[in-house]
Amino acid sequence: MTAALLETPVKDIDGKEDTLKAYAGKVLLVVNVASKCGLTPQYKGLEELYQAKKDAGLEILGFPANDFNGQEPGSEEEIKTFCSTNYDIHFPLFAKVSVLKEAKHPLYEKLKQAMPTAIGDGPMREKLKGYGIAANEAPEILWNFEKFLIGRNGEVVSRFAPDVTADDPRLVAAIDAELKK
Repeated sequence: MTAALLETPVKDIDGKEDTLKAYAGKVLLVVNVASKCGLTPQYKGLEELYQAKKDAGLEILGFPANDFNGQEPGSEEEIKTFCSTNYDIHFPLFAKVSVLKEAKHPLYEKLKQAMPTAIGDGPMREKLKGYGIAANEAPEILWNFEKFLIGRNGEVVSRFAPDVTADDPRLVAAIDAELKK
């Protein structure tokens, strides 16, 4: 069991210091989110997935990050309001973090080390190149809405590229497999 992952200090969207220990025994989908990204509409699918599977033990944990072209510039209060007003988000949101380079939050360093490559990585990488954006090389986070799946035992079991949506059969099958454990 990767207790260290669940013991990593985090702050919720209201600034309260905590860890992820409260989610022990749950299946977690950790997502770095942003409100001004082409992928922002994924919030809708993530909320639908959360509502469909929360009673079975799924928790989606949103970590706003402003690492990619300044696509999450708002304060925590602005992020919370945006998510509530535009997408009626009920899954837990956390304080803004960095997922890249020296400022990277320790949670993201642990996630990246545990699962250095993402399922479905190619298409998003090519889209970024088409926009003239140099894509980060694995194991770095590629872009907003990259997803890490953590099993009930606290182990990182999968990682999904940013453009793998909440209804993608690969993601749904991986979540369902973990929920059955």
